[in-house]
Parts: sequence; C-alpha cells; structure tokens
Amino acid sequence: MLIKLALSGMKSKLKDYIVLLLGLVMSISIFYMFETLALNKAFIEKNSLINSITPVFQIGSVLLAIITVAYSLYANSFLFSLRQKEFGMYMTLGAKKRKISLIMFIETIVIGLISLIIGLIVGVILANVVGQVLMKQLDFHSTTYAPFYLISLLVTIIFFFILFLISALVNILQLSKVSALDLVHGEHKAEHIIIRKKAVILKAVLSLILLGIGYYAMIDIKNTRIIGMVIALITITAGTYLFFSTLLPLVIHKMREKQIRRSKKINSFTYAQLSFRINSLTRVLATVAMLVALGMGAIAVGFAFKNNSLLFANNFTSYDVTITNPTTAQNKLIADLDKEESFQYQYKRDSNKIYFNRTELAKHKPLYIDELSKDKIKKNKRLMSNPEINETKWQNFLRSAFPSDVLGNHDLDIVSIEDFQKRSGQKGQIVFVKVRDFNAAIPVLKKINQLEKEKHKNQPDYYDNNKYAMYETYSGFANGTVFMGFFLGFAFLAMMASCLMFKILTGATNDKKRYQMLTKIGVRRKLLTKSIYKEIFFIFLFPAIIGFIHVTIGMKMFNILLIDTYYRFYVPVLLFLIIYTLYYFITVKLYREIVLRQKN
Repeated sequence: MLIKLALSGMKSKLKDYIVLLLGLVMSISIFYMFETLALNKAFIEKNSLINSITPVFQIGSVLLAIITVAYSLYANSFLFSLRQKEFGMYMTLGAKKRKISLIMFIETIVIGLISLIIGLIVGVILANVVGQVLMKQLDFHSTTYAPFYLISLLVTIIFFFILFLISALVNILQLSKVSALDLVHGEHKAEHIIIRKKAVILKAVLSLILLGIGYYAMIDIKNTRIIGMVIALITITAGTYLFFSTLLPLVIHKMREKQIRRSKKINSFTYAQLSFRINSLTRVLATVAMLVALGMGAIAVGFAFKNNSLLFANNFTSYDVTITNPTTAQNKLIADLDKEESFQYQYKRDSNKIYFNRTELAKHKPLYIDELSKDKIKKNKRLMSNPEINETKWQNFLRSAFPSDVLGNHDLDIVSIEDFQKRSGQKGQIVFVKVRDFNAAIPVLKKINQLEKEKHKNQPDYYDNNKYAMYETYSGFANGTVFMGFFLGFAFLAMMASCLMFKILTGATNDKKRYQMLTKIGVRRKLLTKSIYKEIFFIFLFPAIIGFIHVTIGMKMFNILLIDTYYRFYVPVLLFLIIYTLYYFITVKLYREIVLRQKN
C-alpha cells in the first residue's frame, strides 16, 4: 500500500520529478566518466600524458560531487514542499508520521535508483566517446581503455547511494518538525516584503564590502595565493547571498511602486508577482548566480588552457627545433620544414668543458627569451654579435640548447678561433631552426622529436627540452582541462537551470488562480503571456549578471598559470547565453501550460 501511494504521488508530480531526474542523470554520468578516466590504471600507465592529466579528472570529480550534494539536497526540499499538502491530508485522515516518512523514503530511493541506472548507462557511453576523443586529441591509441570500469562503477554507486540516503533522512527530519496543519496550509503562506531601510542599507553595504574583499583576493592572487582563494570563496559566497537578500527585494519593490504610479497595462501585476515571491526567490537566485559563475568559469578556463599551449611553449624557447648532433633521418625532416631561420654551431667536448668558437658565434645573432613584459608574454631579442660583450647570456643560451645527458656537469667556454682549433675532444654541432608556422609544422616536428627520444632512449638522465616536447606536454594537460571544464560547466549549468525551473514551477500552481482571475475580468491572453515572459526574464536576468561579474573577475586567479587568461573569452560566454536562453524559453513554456488554460 505504501509503495503504491509513493508511486502514485510521484506520478502526480511527474514533470517536477523529471526535472530532478535530468539533473541527477547528468551529474551521475559525468561523475562516472571522470572516475573512469582517473582510475583506469591500465589506460593511465600506458601513456605518460594521460598519467599527467589524471589529477585534472580527480579534481573534476570532487567539484562535481560537492555541487551535486548541494543540488540534490536543495531539489529534494522543493519536492517536499510540492507534496506537503498531500502529506498533511494523509495525517489529517489518521496516517502516522512514521508511515508518511516511509513513503518519502521510498520515493527518494526510487528516484535515486532510476537516475542511477540511467546515469550509469549514459556514463558508460559518455566515457567511451570522451575516451576515444581524448586519445585522438593526444594522438594516442590504447587497447586497455575500458569505458565500463568496475572500480569507477562501484565508486559512483556508493557515493550516490549515500547521497540519496542522506536526502531521504533530511526530508524525514524536515517532516518531523511540522504539524499536519502547517503541511495543509504551507503552500498558502504569502511572501511579504518588509522594507527596513536602515537594516537593508547596512546589509547591502556589508555585501558590497564582502564582494570587494573577495574580488581583491582573486585579482591579487599572485600575493594572496591559497589564503586568497579561501578568502574569496567565503566572502564572495556570503556576499552574493547577502546581496540578493537585501538589494534585490528593494529594487523590485521600487520598480513595483514606479509601475503602480504609471499604471501601464498590467506591468504593476508583473512586478507584484515578483514582489509576492521575492523572499523565497533570493536564495535560489544567489545559488544560481554562483552556479553560473562556476559553470561559465569552468568552460572559460578549459578554453584558456587549450589556447595557451603554444604561447606557453614560446615562453621557454625561441626556436622550434634545437638538436644536438642530428641524425641523417632528422636532417631530412629538417630540410622539409618551411624555415624562417636556420643555423648551426660547432663545439668540442672534453672531460671538463664544452668549447665554442667565438668567431662562428658572432656570424649569427640568435634569438633569446627576454624577461616577462607587461602582457606576460616573453619577448624574443637578439644576442649581441660579439660574445665578449655579454658572455653570460651567450653561455645561458647555449646551455639551454643541450640535452641533460650531453651537457652533464660540463662548463661552457667561448674561446677564440685559434684556441678552438687547438682543442681536442669529441666534436659535435647544435642545430637551431625556427619555422614560419608552428601549427602547420607539427607533424614533422613530432617525427623529429620521436627520433630524438630514440637516440637518447638508453640515457636515464635525458629529458625533452625542445619546443615540441613542451608543447605536447602542456597540450595534453590542456586537453584534459578542456574536457573537465566543458563537462563540469555543462553539469553546473544544467543543475543551475534545473534549480531555477524547479523553483518557478513550484509556485506556478498558486499563481494559476491569479491568472484565471485576470482572465475572467477581461485581461487578454496576449497581455498575460507578455507578463509571464517579462516576469521570468527578470528572474533569469539578475543571477546571470552577478554570475557574469563573478566569472569575469574570477578569471584573474588564473593569471599565475595562464599567459592570456581571457583569450577568446567570448566563446564560453556565448555558449552560456545559448544554454541559458534555451532554458529560459523552456521554463516560460512549462509555466504558461500550468497557469494559462489552453484555448478550446
């Protein structure tokens, strides 16, 4: 009987449960995907690049878990508010709280199991697709990658089972604190705005101070470091909730007063609707603003890391190819490059030093990396033609060109042509090449780098110090960040939209009576539809603006990691606007179907 009541109750609120289900399925599938990429040992150990970016997916899993916990608890509280009248009627008819609690527990577990099953199926498909795309991006193929990974499956099931259990217990605890009368009449409680100017001004100023402190901590992250991140997290979160709870009700109240004086069409009704529910909206709008910032920020950071790969490599070396004693195969590949600049230096190496011919060095002034400029992009400058003028810079430049196993503990010495000819020891040469288009030359540069690795494969002290190796390493990390940023951002935006839709649709049943009354007194359907569009537009607008400000300033935190933090920042902004606008029109459509009767 209890199971039948629980299922019938879920059926009666099917649309609202679908909203929750979609958000949970999205979070479960993405969480499973992250765990599969982070825990798949055979896949990770097969490639060093994959191994280097696994922390990115582990961090993504943690962030997604945190936001999913908040979302689940928040959404369940709304589901409880939807059913409270029904539960109150059961209790009035003699049902005990223990039975009602059991019904709620069954509902929560059922929706949890459904979302978990669907989410895991979608997660396996997503893990397969993303894994293949990631390997393609890294130009790496693995037969050990398993999209269906038992450990990831168990971690996902355990985490979300605990989450659903906590949600059920929270709902039971919430039920135990209210009486049957409160449950029956709970949805008829009006939200009144009580404007106390002094208190509002004080809290508003405090919210601005908190936001200012948080913004400063993010902008000056170079000095504030980890403490600054913690301070920003606390102050911006508190400032945002305080901002929405003080200034927003006041702004809506003033707008309503202005429309009452003008009495244009039914604008006063639109703002009265906002005023009526504003106190219950402030928390959800503040939450949405934070989720907007997190979602758009995650996508923006992913794009920034991806687009900074080449800039990052350019900050380490001026030349695209730097090879000591190239092989015949490497020389053939170098000949195929579209070169902007190419030259070589001879050297002699004995047991203590490596010698260079000063006269040969003076024939060609090489580029070297200068200190950081104001835009954080290091500049290429030419060394003086005479090595005697600044021998230290010449030595540093030449030392950076040697592989670690060739350089060893040897000192560099720049000598005259006569002295160089007298020296005995192992002869060698260093080749420097700068191509016209690095991206176009990547296939050839990759082959040259692979041959260089094979040449030094028996040297345990060898490591890649050429531009392509640095580009490849950073690009691998950037690809992982792009994937994490995109899917985290998508999950945050989906949950954000679900929360906002959930809150708006929760109050739609009560609003239906007011719209029916306006229809009966002759207000045209077109005007009511316009009022709905305007009301929901304002609800969506406020968190979007605050969230955009948060993410725009918050990107400053990544100045210490990125060269061009705002590179193509418009891309994630446009993606956010498309997703946000889509959810806006879906919300309007669902709301209209509830509050306005369909035409006969």
